[in-house]
Amino acid sequence: MRIVLCYPVEARHLRQIEAAAPDATVVDAGQAGIAAELASADIFCGHAKVPVDWPAAVAAGNLKWIQSSAAGMDHCLVPSVIDSDITVTSASGLFANQVAEQTMALLLGIVRSMPVFFRAQQAHQFERLPTGDLQGKTVGIVGFGGNGRRLAQVLAPFDVRIVATDRYPLDCPAHVSELWPADELRRLCQVSDIVVLCVPLNDETRQFFNAKMFDSMKPGSIFINVARGQVVDETALIASLRSKHLGAAGLDVVETEPLPTESPLWDMPNVVITPHVGAQAATRVDDSTALFCQNLRNYLAGKPLKNVVDKQLGFPTPTSRQD
Repeated sequence: MRIVLCYPVEARHLRQIEAAAPDATVVDAGQAGIAAELASADIFCGHAKVPVDWPAAVAAGNLKWIQSSAAGMDHCLVPSVIDSDITVTSASGLFANQVAEQTMALLLGIVRSMPVFFRAQQAHQFERLPTGDLQGKTVGIVGFGGNGRRLAQVLAPFDVRIVATDRYPLDCPAHVSELWPADELRRLCQVSDIVVLCVPLNDETRQFFNAKMFDSMKPGSIFINVARGQVVDETALIASLRSKHLGAAGLDVVETEPLPTESPLWDMPNVVITPHVGAQAATRVDDSTALFCQNLRNYLAGKPLKNVVDKQLGFPTPTSRQD
């Protein structure tokens, strides 16, 4: 068995994986070597950020299981993988704490006028200016998987009303006022002061947050995207910000990454941008390796895997998410 890795492991992580599968050959391909090594892999773990020939890897007939080191699956769920018998598992929920913290950083920064005060600091201006309040607001969470649920837990003590939509509107927590089906998105936009996107990227969600959705949001409301940039019609987002219908936006993801230097989003005073760092964590590689090793032991023992992805949907269903 040949296990090929493409995430930033250290020697201790390799030893951990080798201990979980002592009879396997473990190859640390990295981004530089993954294109050459993928076709020979029985198991692939990681996230290839360079072009790889997925159809050729599938056609080689060796690859049986992909363990993504990310929650988003658009990097590997190409048609050839979707149509194959290859099992795919994700890191769904593994970095929910970090995504929730990033969301709160963007949201509180906007609400408390931190960009305004940062610019004043740069100009050596000490002036008391208006701020907003989070308390008492209605926050709409679009996508109530691992990240959305953790965000709701973090938000609850701020005395906000939380509503959410999800393809699987099951098990509504006590701190969430309403959990609606995904087709109630427009209703969520109409009642929310703040809308947060936590959805996966797939054919259904690609640019699903469009001009119609922005128009249905409350005037002056706040939009936060910690999902994928491609789920938003960026032209519509910019138009809504320019018209002042949308009060502000916090973006950890954008349609094209890196964000082009000519994008008007850079210079909008009501926009806060971070460079897709929502899932960064000091323990990210440790946590990714622990999940992979747990799944690897289950795989070798013929036991169910955690976070098995429905390849048509692009994410794990509730019964297969990480505990």
